[in-house]
Amino acid sequence: MQTDLWKKRLYCSLNKEKGKSDKPETFAFELLTFAFEMNKLTGIISKIQQSGAILLVDVDVDGHGFSAMLIESASHPEWLQEGNSIDLVFKETEVSLAKNLSGMISMRNRMKCTVQHIERGELLSKINLKFQEGVVTSAITTRSVDSLQLAVGDEVEALVKANEVSLMRK
Repeated sequence: MQTDLWKKRLYCSLNKEKGKSDKPETFAFELLTFAFEMNKLTGIISKIQQSGAILLVDVDVDGHGFSAMLIESASHPEWLQEGNSIDLVFKETEVSLAKNLSGMISMRNRMKCTVQHIERGELLSKINLKFQEGVVTSAITTRSVDSLQLAVGDEVEALVKANEVSLMRK
């Protein structure tokens, strides 16, 4: 397959610089695992602010507030109305993690979570987080996992910028 060939070439070229072997299994696994997965939460639109073609949509997910910044036309779709049920969707690579976060921060979407599972890769790691009654997944560098000293059971805060959240009609 063409896709497997470019992955192998990319892996080999990156690792030859480091003096590692030409085996692409780890890197190809990480690319496949982290490239295509999305987080999805269901909520109710509670408020919509609009300025020109920019919308700031507030969504209530079981009592927890989220925001999505959308670039639309001057009018927005009929389904995008206060009171409607929608899905918030965001990539796991857009979920940053923090431990012992204090002070102010500009990220609008903050979720208090518990680490459920850590899948360590050579470069990237996948972290499953318990958020309310569901699971949110974060893909961060393995260096960050080590720096944060993440372990199963840790309390963390998952952060997502409002412009990284998409909305889908139900």
